[in-house]
Amino acid sequence: MKNILKYLFEPIDNSALIVFRLIFGFLITCEAWGAIATGWVRRVFVEPQFTFNFIGFDFLQTFPGTGPHMYGWFGVMGIFGVMVMVGYRYRIAMVGYAIMWSTVYFMQKSSYNNHYYLLMLLCWIFAFLPAHRAVSFDARFRESVRSTSMPRWVTVFIILQLFIVYTYGSIAKMYPDWLDTTAPRLLMQAKKNYWLVGSVLQKEWTHWVMAYFGILFDGLIVPALLWKRTRKWALYASIFFHLFNSFVFQVGIFPYMSLGFIVFFYPPKTIHRIFLKKWKVFYGSNQDEAKPNFINKWSSLGIAAAGIYLVIQALLPLRQHLLQDNVLWTEEGHRLSWRMMLRTKSGTVSFSVIDKETNKKIFVKLNEYVTKKQRRNLATKPDFIWQFAQRLKKEYAAKGQEVSVFVNASVKVNGRKYNRLVDPKVDIAAVDWEFFKHSDWLLDSGEYLEKEK
Repeated sequence: MKNILKYLFEPIDNSALIVFRLIFGFLITCEAWGAIATGWVRRVFVEPQFTFNFIGFDFLQTFPGTGPHMYGWFGVMGIFGVMVMVGYRYRIAMVGYAIMWSTVYFMQKSSYNNHYYLLMLLCWIFAFLPAHRAVSFDARFRESVRSTSMPRWVTVFIILQLFIVYTYGSIAKMYPDWLDTTAPRLLMQAKKNYWLVGSVLQKEWTHWVMAYFGILFDGLIVPALLWKRTRKWALYASIFFHLFNSFVFQVGIFPYMSLGFIVFFYPPKTIHRIFLKKWKVFYGSNQDEAKPNFINKWSSLGIAAAGIYLVIQALLPLRQHLLQDNVLWTEEGHRLSWRMMLRTKSGTVSFSVIDKETNKKIFVKLNEYVTKKQRRNLATKPDFIWQFAQRLKKEYAAKGQEVSVFVNASVKVNGRKYNRLVDPKVDIAAVDWEFFKHSDWLLDSGEYLEKEK
Protein backbone atom coordinates (compact mmCIF):
# COMPACT_ATOMS: atom_id res chain seq x y z
CA MET A 1 0.00 0.00 0.00
CA LYS A 2 2.85 2.36 0.82
CA ASN A 3 4.38 1.85 -2.62
CA ILE A 4 1.04 2.53 -4.28
CA LEU A 5 0.57 5.71 -2.28
CA LYS A 6 4.13 6.78 -3.04
CA TYR A 7 3.55 6.29 -6.77
CA LEU A 8 0.14 7.97 -6.88
CA PHE A 9 1.20 10.95 -4.76
CA GLU A 10 4.57 11.50 -6.42
CA PRO A 11 4.83 15.18 -7.45
CA ILE A 12 4.77 15.68 -11.23
CA ASP A 13 4.56 18.72 -13.47
CA ASN A 14 1.02 20.09 -13.56
CA SER A 15 1.18 21.84 -16.94
CA ALA A 16 -1.29 19.43 -18.59
CA LEU A 17 -3.89 20.09 -15.89
CA ILE A 18 -3.39 23.85 -16.17
CA VAL A 19 -3.74 23.85 -19.95
CA PHE A 20 -6.80 21.65 -19.81
CA ARG A 21 -8.40 23.98 -17.26
CA LEU A 22 -8.07 26.84 -19.74
CA ILE A 23 -9.64 24.72 -22.50
CA PHE A 24 -12.33 23.29 -20.23
CA GLY A 25 -13.29 26.68 -18.83
CA PHE A 26 -13.66 28.12 -22.32
CA LEU A 27 -15.75 25.16 -23.51
CA ILE A 28 -18.16 25.12 -20.57
CA THR A 29 -18.64 28.86 -21.08
CA CYS A 30 -19.53 28.14 -24.71
CA GLU A 31 -21.86 25.36 -23.57
CA ALA A 32 -23.79 27.68 -21.25
CA TRP A 33 -23.99 30.85 -23.33
CA GLY A 34 -24.26 28.89 -26.57
CA ALA A 35 -27.37 27.15 -25.23
CA ILE A 36 -29.00 30.57 -24.99
CA ALA A 37 -27.71 31.87 -28.34
CA THR A 38 -28.76 28.79 -30.34
CA GLY A 39 -32.24 28.69 -28.83
CA TRP A 40 -31.59 25.41 -26.99
CA VAL A 41 -32.75 26.86 -23.67
CA ARG A 42 -35.91 28.17 -25.29
CA ARG A 43 -36.73 24.88 -27.03
CA VAL A 44 -35.93 22.60 -24.10
CA PHE A 45 -36.99 24.61 -21.05
CA VAL A 46 -39.13 27.61 -21.98
CA GLU A 47 -41.51 26.41 -24.68
CA PRO A 48 -42.60 23.06 -23.11
CA GLN A 49 -45.31 23.06 -20.46
CA PHE A 50 -43.12 20.69 -18.45
CA THR A 51 -39.98 18.63 -18.92
CA PHE A 52 -39.41 14.91 -18.62
CA ASN A 53 -36.99 14.96 -15.71
CA PHE A 54 -35.05 11.96 -14.46
CA ILE A 55 -37.45 9.86 -12.39
CA GLY A 56 -37.15 10.90 -8.75
CA PHE A 57 -36.30 14.52 -9.57
CA ASP A 58 -39.84 15.84 -9.93
CA PHE A 59 -39.03 18.75 -7.61
CA LEU A 60 -37.01 20.27 -10.49
CA GLN A 61 -40.28 20.95 -12.35
CA THR A 62 -40.36 24.34 -10.61
CA PHE A 63 -37.77 25.55 -13.15
CA PRO A 64 -39.05 24.87 -16.70
CA GLY A 65 -41.47 27.22 -18.45
CA THR A 66 -40.08 30.32 -16.73
CA GLY A 67 -38.04 32.04 -19.44
CA PRO A 68 -36.18 34.71 -17.45
CA HIS A 69 -35.21 32.21 -14.77
CA MET A 70 -33.73 29.70 -17.23
CA TYR A 71 -31.93 32.33 -19.29
CA GLY A 72 -30.51 33.74 -16.09
CA TRP A 73 -29.55 30.24 -14.94
CA PHE A 74 -27.47 29.61 -18.05
CA GLY A 75 -26.12 33.16 -17.97
CA VAL A 76 -24.70 32.61 -14.48
CA MET A 77 -23.29 29.26 -15.57
CA GLY A 78 -21.39 31.06 -18.33
CA ILE A 79 -19.93 33.48 -15.79
CA PHE A 80 -18.77 30.54 -13.69
CA GLY A 81 -17.20 29.08 -16.85
CA VAL A 82 -15.17 32.26 -17.41
CA MET A 83 -14.05 32.19 -13.78
CA VAL A 84 -12.87 28.59 -14.22
CA MET A 85 -10.99 29.49 -17.38
CA VAL A 86 -9.10 32.42 -15.83
CA GLY A 87 -8.75 30.68 -12.47
CA TYR A 88 -10.57 33.28 -10.39
CA ARG A 89 -12.17 31.84 -7.25
CA TYR A 90 -11.76 28.53 -9.03
CA ARG A 91 -13.24 26.23 -6.39
CA ILE A 92 -16.37 28.33 -5.97
CA ALA A 93 -16.83 28.65 -9.73
CA MET A 94 -16.28 24.96 -10.44
CA VAL A 95 -18.62 23.79 -7.68
CA GLY A 96 -21.18 26.39 -8.78
CA TYR A 97 -21.07 25.20 -12.39
CA ALA A 98 -21.22 21.55 -11.29
CA ILE A 99 -24.35 22.16 -9.21
CA MET A 100 -26.06 24.18 -11.93
CA TRP A 101 -25.21 21.77 -14.76
CA SER A 102 -26.29 18.79 -12.64
CA THR A 103 -29.62 20.56 -12.15
CA VAL A 104 -29.94 21.03 -15.91
CA TYR A 105 -28.97 17.42 -16.52
CA PHE A 106 -31.53 15.89 -14.15
CA MET A 107 -34.22 18.43 -15.07
CA GLN A 108 -34.73 17.11 -18.59
CA LYS A 109 -33.86 14.10 -20.73
CA SER A 110 -35.58 14.91 -24.03
CA SER A 111 -32.19 16.18 -25.22
CA TYR A 112 -30.23 13.51 -23.39
CA ASN A 113 -26.85 12.41 -24.64
CA ASN A 114 -23.83 10.82 -23.03
CA HIS A 115 -21.82 13.99 -23.47
CA TYR A 116 -24.04 15.84 -20.99
CA TYR A 117 -23.49 13.03 -18.51
CA LEU A 118 -19.73 13.14 -19.02
CA LEU A 119 -19.72 16.91 -18.58
CA MET A 120 -21.52 16.54 -15.25
CA LEU A 121 -18.97 13.98 -14.07
CA LEU A 122 -16.06 16.15 -15.17
CA CYS A 123 -17.43 19.23 -13.45
CA TRP A 124 -17.53 17.41 -10.12
CA ILE A 125 -14.14 15.78 -10.72
CA PHE A 126 -12.48 19.11 -11.50
CA ALA A 127 -14.05 20.69 -8.45
CA PHE A 128 -11.60 18.55 -6.45
CA LEU A 129 -8.53 18.96 -8.69
CA PRO A 130 -5.83 21.60 -8.12
CA ALA A 131 -6.26 23.07 -11.60
CA HIS A 132 -5.91 26.70 -10.51
CA ARG A 133 -2.36 26.63 -9.16
CA ALA A 134 -0.77 28.33 -12.18
CA VAL A 135 -1.77 30.69 -15.03
CA SER A 136 -4.66 31.88 -12.90
CA PHE A 137 -5.76 34.88 -10.88
CA ASP A 138 -5.82 32.68 -7.79
CA ALA A 139 -2.15 31.78 -8.23
CA ARG A 140 -1.15 35.28 -9.28
CA PHE A 141 -2.42 36.95 -6.14
CA ARG A 142 -2.25 34.13 -3.56
CA GLU A 143 1.18 32.68 -2.97
CA SER A 144 -0.25 29.82 -0.93
CA VAL A 145 -2.06 28.57 -4.04
CA ARG A 146 0.85 28.86 -6.45
CA SER A 147 2.52 25.62 -7.54
CA THR A 148 3.88 23.91 -10.62
CA SER A 149 3.34 20.40 -9.27
CA MET A 150 0.46 18.04 -8.73
CA PRO A 151 0.20 14.45 -7.46
CA ARG A 152 0.45 11.75 -10.13
CA TRP A 153 -3.00 10.39 -9.25
CA VAL A 154 -4.59 13.34 -11.06
CA THR A 155 -3.34 12.15 -14.44
CA VAL A 156 -3.96 8.48 -13.62
CA PHE A 157 -7.54 9.18 -12.56
CA ILE A 158 -8.39 11.23 -15.65
CA ILE A 159 -6.90 8.64 -18.01
CA LEU A 160 -8.81 5.82 -16.29
CA GLN A 161 -12.06 7.79 -16.61
CA LEU A 162 -11.39 8.31 -20.32
CA PHE A 163 -10.51 4.64 -20.73
CA ILE A 164 -13.88 3.61 -19.28
CA VAL A 165 -15.78 5.99 -21.57
CA TYR A 166 -13.99 4.98 -24.77
CA THR A 167 -13.85 1.25 -24.00
CA TYR A 168 -17.57 0.96 -23.36
CA GLY A 169 -18.21 3.11 -26.42
CA SER A 170 -16.34 0.49 -28.45
CA ILE A 171 -17.98 -2.53 -26.80
CA ALA A 172 -21.47 -1.09 -27.30
CA LYS A 173 -20.89 -1.01 -31.06
CA MET A 174 -20.20 -4.74 -31.18
CA TYR A 175 -23.72 -5.83 -32.01
CA PRO A 176 -25.20 -7.13 -35.29
CA ASP A 177 -26.83 -3.95 -36.58
CA TRP A 178 -23.59 -2.05 -36.21
CA LEU A 179 -21.29 -4.77 -37.47
CA ASP A 180 -23.30 -5.20 -40.70
CA THR A 181 -23.42 -1.35 -41.10
CA THR A 182 -27.21 -1.12 -40.78
CA ALA A 183 -27.00 1.42 -37.96
CA PRO A 184 -24.35 3.67 -39.60
CA ARG A 185 -26.29 3.60 -42.89
CA LEU A 186 -29.51 4.71 -41.23
CA LEU A 187 -27.72 7.37 -39.20
CA MET A 188 -26.23 8.80 -42.39
CA GLN A 189 -29.52 8.91 -44.29
CA ALA A 190 -30.49 12.01 -42.35
CA LYS A 191 -27.23 13.69 -43.46
CA LYS A 192 -27.71 13.34 -47.23
CA ASN A 193 -28.29 17.08 -47.71
CA TYR A 194 -25.08 18.08 -45.94
CA TRP A 195 -22.93 20.50 -47.91
CA LEU A 196 -20.02 18.88 -49.75
CA VAL A 197 -20.07 15.52 -47.92
CA GLY A 198 -23.75 14.57 -48.01
CA SER A 199 -23.44 12.25 -51.00
CA VAL A 200 -20.22 10.68 -49.67
CA LEU A 201 -21.97 9.84 -46.40
CA GLN A 202 -24.45 7.69 -48.34
CA LYS A 203 -21.75 5.47 -49.88
CA GLU A 204 -21.58 1.85 -48.74
CA TRP A 205 -17.84 2.02 -48.20
CA THR A 206 -18.33 5.06 -45.94
CA HIS A 207 -20.64 3.03 -43.71
CA TRP A 208 -18.12 0.19 -43.42
CA VAL A 209 -15.33 2.64 -42.58
CA MET A 210 -17.50 4.38 -39.98
CA ALA A 211 -18.54 1.11 -38.38
CA TYR A 212 -15.12 -0.43 -37.91
CA PHE A 213 -13.06 2.72 -37.53
CA GLY A 214 -15.45 3.69 -34.73
CA ILE A 215 -14.94 0.38 -32.93
CA LEU A 216 -11.17 0.45 -33.34
CA PHE A 217 -10.80 4.11 -32.44
CA ASP A 218 -12.80 3.88 -29.22
CA GLY A 219 -11.14 0.61 -28.23
CA LEU A 220 -7.55 1.58 -28.95
CA ILE A 221 -7.23 5.35 -28.64
CA VAL A 222 -6.24 5.48 -24.96
CA PRO A 223 -3.54 2.76 -25.23
CA ALA A 224 -2.32 4.32 -28.48
CA LEU A 225 -1.94 7.73 -26.85
CA LEU A 226 -0.12 6.21 -23.88
CA TRP A 227 2.46 4.48 -26.09
CA LYS A 228 5.03 6.89 -27.42
CA ARG A 229 5.48 5.04 -30.73
CA THR A 230 1.81 5.37 -31.68
CA ARG A 231 1.03 8.68 -29.99
CA LYS A 232 1.54 10.85 -33.09
CA TRP A 233 -0.75 8.67 -35.22
CA ALA A 234 -3.30 8.52 -32.42
CA LEU A 235 -3.28 12.32 -32.34
CA TYR A 236 -3.97 12.51 -36.08
CA ALA A 237 -6.74 9.90 -35.77
CA SER A 238 -8.26 11.85 -32.87
CA ILE A 239 -8.29 15.10 -34.80
CA PHE A 240 -10.02 13.45 -37.77
CA PHE A 241 -12.47 11.44 -35.65
CA HIS A 242 -13.60 14.28 -33.40
CA LEU A 243 -13.80 16.94 -36.11
CA PHE A 244 -15.82 14.50 -38.23
CA ASN A 245 -18.21 13.95 -35.32
CA SER A 246 -18.44 17.68 -34.71
CA PHE A 247 -19.36 18.41 -38.33
CA VAL A 248 -21.62 15.43 -39.03
CA PHE A 249 -23.35 14.86 -35.69
CA GLN A 250 -23.09 18.39 -34.26
CA VAL A 251 -22.50 17.23 -30.69
CA GLY A 252 -21.50 20.56 -29.18
CA ILE A 253 -18.33 20.92 -27.15
CA PHE A 254 -17.65 17.21 -26.70
CA PRO A 255 -15.27 16.67 -29.67
CA TYR A 256 -13.13 19.64 -28.64
CA MET A 257 -13.14 18.61 -25.00
CA SER A 258 -11.99 15.15 -26.09
CA LEU A 259 -9.16 16.69 -28.08
CA GLY A 260 -8.24 18.78 -25.06
CA PHE A 261 -7.74 15.66 -22.96
CA ILE A 262 -4.82 14.66 -25.19
CA VAL A 263 -2.56 17.03 -23.24
CA PHE A 264 -2.54 14.48 -20.39
CA PHE A 265 -0.76 11.98 -22.64
CA TYR A 266 2.17 14.22 -23.63
CA PRO A 267 5.32 14.95 -21.61
CA PRO A 268 5.52 18.28 -19.75
CA LYS A 269 8.29 19.63 -22.01
CA THR A 270 5.98 19.36 -25.00
CA ILE A 271 3.11 21.04 -23.14
CA HIS A 272 5.39 23.87 -22.03
CA ARG A 273 6.79 24.40 -25.51
CA ILE A 274 3.41 24.47 -27.25
CA PHE A 275 1.16 26.14 -24.69
CA LEU A 276 3.06 27.78 -21.84
CA LYS A 277 6.12 29.36 -23.42
CA LYS A 278 4.58 32.84 -23.23
CA TRP A 279 3.25 32.29 -19.71
CA LYS A 280 6.56 31.87 -17.87
CA VAL A 281 5.95 34.96 -15.79
CA PHE A 282 2.77 33.32 -14.48
CA TYR A 283 3.90 29.71 -14.54
CA GLY A 284 7.57 29.73 -13.64
CA SER A 285 9.81 26.71 -13.86
CA ASN A 286 9.21 23.38 -12.21
CA GLN A 287 12.91 23.17 -11.44
CA ASP A 288 12.72 26.27 -9.25
CA GLU A 289 10.22 24.71 -6.87
CA ALA A 290 10.95 22.24 -4.11
CA LYS A 291 8.98 19.04 -4.62
CA PRO A 292 6.00 19.14 -2.26
CA ASN A 293 4.82 16.18 -0.21
CA PHE A 294 1.22 15.47 -1.15
CA ILE A 295 0.77 12.53 1.22
CA ASN A 296 -1.20 13.27 4.38
CA LYS A 297 -3.59 11.51 6.75
CA TRP A 298 -6.40 11.75 4.20
CA SER A 299 -4.47 10.25 1.30
CA SER A 300 -5.57 6.64 1.77
CA LEU A 301 -9.19 7.71 2.20
CA GLY A 302 -9.02 9.81 -0.94
CA ILE A 303 -7.59 6.97 -3.02
CA ALA A 304 -10.24 4.61 -1.65
CA ALA A 305 -13.01 7.06 -2.61
CA ALA A 306 -11.55 7.49 -6.10
CA GLY A 307 -11.28 3.71 -6.46
CA ILE A 308 -14.91 3.20 -5.45
CA TYR A 309 -16.00 5.86 -7.95
CA LEU A 310 -14.08 4.20 -10.79
CA VAL A 311 -15.46 0.77 -9.90
CA ILE A 312 -18.99 2.17 -10.02
CA GLN A 313 -18.22 3.76 -13.39
CA ALA A 314 -16.93 0.42 -14.65
CA LEU A 315 -19.97 -1.51 -13.39
CA LEU A 316 -22.82 0.82 -14.37
CA PRO A 317 -22.69 -0.01 -18.11
CA LEU A 318 -22.92 -3.72 -17.27
CA ARG A 319 -26.30 -3.49 -15.54
CA GLN A 320 -28.13 -3.91 -18.86
CA HIS A 321 -26.98 -7.54 -18.91
CA LEU A 322 -28.80 -8.21 -15.62
CA LEU A 323 -32.11 -7.03 -17.05
CA GLN A 324 -34.55 -8.98 -19.15
CA ASP A 325 -34.65 -8.39 -22.91
CA ASN A 326 -32.45 -6.24 -25.17
CA VAL A 327 -31.50 -2.70 -24.19
CA LEU A 328 -32.13 -1.60 -27.79
CA TRP A 329 -35.77 -2.49 -27.23
CA THR A 330 -36.46 -1.65 -23.59
CA GLU A 331 -33.96 1.24 -23.12
CA GLU A 332 -33.35 -0.21 -19.64
CA GLY A 333 -29.68 0.32 -18.82
CA HIS A 334 -29.13 2.63 -21.79
CA ARG A 335 -28.34 5.81 -19.90
CA LEU A 336 -25.06 6.25 -18.00
CA SER A 337 -23.56 3.47 -20.13
CA TRP A 338 -21.67 5.28 -22.91
CA ARG A 339 -23.96 3.92 -25.63
CA MET A 340 -23.30 6.63 -28.21
CA MET A 341 -24.80 7.03 -31.71
CA LEU A 342 -25.79 3.36 -31.92
CA ARG A 343 -29.26 3.09 -33.41
CA THR A 344 -32.26 4.80 -34.96
CA LYS A 345 -35.70 4.46 -33.41
CA SER A 346 -39.10 5.82 -34.27
CA GLY A 347 -42.50 5.07 -32.85
CA THR A 348 -46.19 5.80 -32.56
CA VAL A 349 -47.98 6.25 -29.26
CA SER A 350 -51.49 7.07 -28.04
CA PHE A 351 -52.90 7.39 -24.54
CA SER A 352 -56.46 6.73 -23.43
CA VAL A 353 -57.87 7.71 -20.05
CA ILE A 354 -60.78 5.78 -18.52
CA ASP A 355 -62.79 7.23 -15.65
CA LYS A 356 -63.13 4.41 -13.10
CA GLU A 357 -66.52 5.67 -11.90
CA THR A 358 -68.29 6.31 -15.23
CA ASN A 359 -66.12 4.06 -17.43
CA LYS A 360 -65.95 6.94 -19.89
CA LYS A 361 -62.99 6.71 -22.28
CA ILE A 362 -61.06 9.80 -23.37
CA PHE A 363 -58.33 9.82 -26.01
CA VAL A 364 -55.54 12.19 -25.04
CA LYS A 365 -54.53 14.87 -27.55
CA LEU A 366 -50.76 14.77 -27.13
CA ASN A 367 -50.13 18.02 -29.01
CA GLU A 368 -51.91 19.82 -26.18
CA TYR A 369 -49.30 18.56 -23.71
CA VAL A 370 -45.93 17.98 -25.35
CA THR A 371 -43.66 19.48 -28.00
CA LYS A 372 -42.64 17.58 -31.15
CA LYS A 373 -39.27 16.70 -29.61
CA GLN A 374 -40.88 15.44 -26.43
CA ARG A 375 -43.37 13.42 -28.46
CA ARG A 376 -40.59 11.63 -30.35
CA ASN A 377 -39.12 10.49 -27.04
CA LEU A 378 -42.56 9.67 -25.66
CA ALA A 379 -43.13 7.33 -28.60
CA THR A 380 -39.96 5.28 -28.10
CA LYS A 381 -38.86 5.41 -24.46
CA PRO A 382 -40.72 3.50 -21.71
CA ASP A 383 -39.76 5.85 -18.88
CA PHE A 384 -41.30 8.78 -20.79
CA ILE A 385 -44.48 6.73 -21.28
CA TRP A 386 -44.67 5.89 -17.58
CA GLN A 387 -44.03 9.48 -16.49
CA PHE A 388 -46.69 10.87 -18.81
CA ALA A 389 -49.22 8.33 -17.54
CA GLN A 390 -48.48 9.46 -13.97
CA ARG A 391 -48.92 13.09 -15.02
CA LEU A 392 -52.32 12.32 -16.56
CA LYS A 393 -53.35 10.46 -13.41
CA LYS A 394 -52.45 13.46 -11.23
CA GLU A 395 -54.17 15.90 -13.57
CA TYR A 396 -57.46 14.04 -13.38
CA ALA A 397 -57.07 13.43 -9.64
CA ALA A 398 -56.90 17.21 -9.19
CA LYS A 399 -60.35 17.34 -10.81
CA GLY A 400 -61.66 14.70 -8.41
CA GLN A 401 -61.55 11.87 -10.93
CA GLU A 402 -59.87 8.50 -10.42
CA VAL A 403 -58.68 7.20 -13.76
CA SER A 404 -56.78 4.42 -15.49
CA VAL A 405 -54.32 5.16 -18.27
CA PHE A 406 -53.77 2.74 -21.12
CA VAL A 407 -51.14 3.06 -23.82
CA ASN A 408 -50.89 1.83 -27.37
CA ALA A 409 -47.26 2.15 -28.48
CA SER A 410 -45.29 0.61 -31.33
CA VAL A 411 -41.60 1.05 -32.03
CA LYS A 412 -39.36 0.56 -35.05
CA VAL A 413 -35.66 -0.19 -34.37
CA ASN A 414 -32.97 0.19 -37.04
CA GLY A 415 -35.31 0.07 -40.02
CA ARG A 416 -37.36 -2.97 -38.99
CA LYS A 417 -41.15 -3.02 -39.06
CA TYR A 418 -43.10 -1.51 -36.19
CA ASN A 419 -43.65 -3.82 -33.24
CA ARG A 420 -45.84 -3.29 -30.18
CA LEU A 421 -43.84 -2.07 -27.18
CA VAL A 422 -46.36 -1.73 -24.33
CA ASP A 423 -49.01 -4.14 -23.10
CA PRO A 424 -52.24 -2.26 -23.96
CA LYS A 425 -54.17 -4.10 -21.21
CA VAL A 426 -52.03 -2.73 -18.37
CA ASP A 427 -53.04 0.42 -16.49
CA ILE A 428 -49.69 2.23 -16.65
CA ALA A 429 -50.83 4.81 -14.11
CA ALA A 430 -51.25 2.04 -11.52
CA VAL A 431 -47.78 0.51 -11.75
CA ASP A 432 -44.65 1.61 -9.90
CA TRP A 433 -41.46 2.43 -11.73
CA GLU A 434 -38.83 -0.28 -11.43
CA PHE A 435 -35.37 1.16 -10.88
CA PHE A 436 -33.51 -2.10 -10.58
CA LYS A 437 -35.47 -4.65 -12.58
CA HIS A 438 -37.35 -5.11 -15.83
CA SER A 439 -40.79 -3.49 -16.20
CA ASP A 440 -43.29 -6.28 -16.83
CA TRP A 441 -45.67 -4.03 -18.80
CA LEU A 442 -43.12 -3.88 -21.62
CA LEU A 443 -43.78 -6.56 -24.20
CA ASP A 444 -40.98 -8.98 -25.00
CA SER A 445 -39.10 -8.17 -28.19
CA GLY A 446 -39.02 -11.91 -28.92
CA GLU A 447 -37.31 -12.52 -32.25
CA TYR A 448 -37.98 -8.96 -33.40
CA LEU A 449 -34.35 -7.78 -33.24
CA GLU A 450 -33.17 -10.88 -35.10
CA LYS A 451 -35.62 -10.45 -37.97
CA GLU A 452 -34.46 -9.34 -41.40
CA LYS A 453 -34.24 -5.59 -41.74
